[in-house]
Amino acid sequence: MKASRRGAGLLLGLVSALTLVGTSPASASASTWTLEAEGQRICVRSSHGWPNTYAVAPVSGTWTSTITTGVRDLPPGSSSMGGSTIAPGTNDRRPDGALVINGFVHLSIAPAPVGEYTAEIWATDGKETQTDPLLIVVRDRC
Repeated sequence: MKASRRGAGLLLGLVSALTLVGTSPASASASTWTLEAEGQRICVRSSHGWPNTYAVAPVSGTWTSTITTGVRDLPPGSSSMGGSTIAPGTNDRRPDGALVINGFVHLSIAPAPVGEYTAEIWATDGKETQTDPLLIVVRDRC
């Protein structure tokens, strides 16, 4: 009887140890994503604006909550007509360094005085918000 209890105890201990080895710490399962929208520049003519354009808002990494995208701080009279909703998932760079564009923001840029305007592309999963600048250059000619 003692031998069977000891064997059962050893088996239970072994199963517990194997279960712990296969378990990831809570922090390892957290989302790790990055908005990769930096370096964008849109040129528009001062007399016409650009009523139907977009900016890209790609997200890389892994995330477990839906990510939404948008743009703020546009030139006066301009608007964002909505951004992408990116479902939970993963988006990693390919071996050649390319990244699948999984986020867009639809924009309407109003006619404006010649100059440079810095808007902000944003992405949020509800817990964290990341931003990148979007340079809007208004000229007589582009």
